[in-house]
Formats: sequence, structure tokens, C-alpha cells
Amino acid sequence: MKQYEIKIIETAIVLILVLISLKIVQRVIDRFGKKYSYHKTRIKIVRKIILFIALTLLTVIIAFIWGIKASQLATYIASLFTVLGIAFVAQWSLLSNITATLIIFFNHQVNIGDTIQILDKEFLIEGEISDVGIFFTVIKTKEGEYISLPSNVFIQKMVKKIKK
Repeated sequence: MKQYEIKIIETAIVLILVLISLKIVQRVIDRFGKKYSYHKTRIKIVRKIILFIALTLLTVIIAFIWGIKASQLATYIASLFTVLGIAFVAQWSLLSNITATLIIFFNHQVNIGDTIQILDKEFLIEGEISDVGIFFTVIKTKEGEYISLPSNVFIQKMVKKIKK
């Protein structure tokens, strides 16, 4: 068997393993979402983040299979991070908002549809959580106004869940 045929087989095996792993992880996320009654939008966001991570790892593994040296890959990744660092220098909070969204999804006491109060000294916010996106948590007030809070700010505030 020729060298490139072996690489094709290895690539196919890795691809199949990643696809199977993704299906398993997606089922776990779906079960977790149903168990805690999370909104489908929240589950969709987490699935997209997991897919991005899996595709990144798949790309790295396939690059190694096809003979890209670690030093070449390190140079490429360093260049990529440099460009991203420059791009995000003014918007570092984007990454913290994505992380905060994951924390809200997996570990916060409130869900979409819950009525809450955000206990802040200067601004008391009361309303229903209408959406948790990748970057913002949206609260609909009694007056029908929508308030968007960056997710990283939302998890830093004291939140009171109002029982009805």
C-alpha cells in the first residue's frame, strides 16, 4: 500500500471518530438541556461552540496526518493568534461573553422564561429572560422594553428569581 493511501485511510478513520464523538456529545447536550428545561436556542448555541472546537481539533489532527510539522503548525497558529489578538484588542470582552454564555447555560439558576430581578445599587431591573444569545442576555420588562446585558455582566450581578 502506498503512503498516500495510508494517509487517506487514517484521515477517514479520524473523520469517522470525530463524527461519532460529535453525535454522542450532542446527545449529552440535548439530554442536559431537556433535563433542565433549557430553551432550544441555548442548546443550539452550545452545539455550535462544541462543533467549532471539534472542527478545529479535526483540522489539526488531519494536518499532522498529512505531514505538516509541529513547528510549521506552531508558526501558523502563532500568526493566527497574533491577527486575532490585534482584532480583539478593543473587543476582548467578546471572548469573555462567549465563556459567560456557556456558564449561564450549564450552571446558572435561571432559564429563559423566568421572571427575575437584577439587584444593582443604581438600576433595579425586573423582567422576564427572553433570550440568552452568544454575547447578550435579553430581559423583557413589564413595560415591554427589551434590555440587553452582556452575558459577562449578567453573571456578575446578583439575580433574584421571582416565583409566581
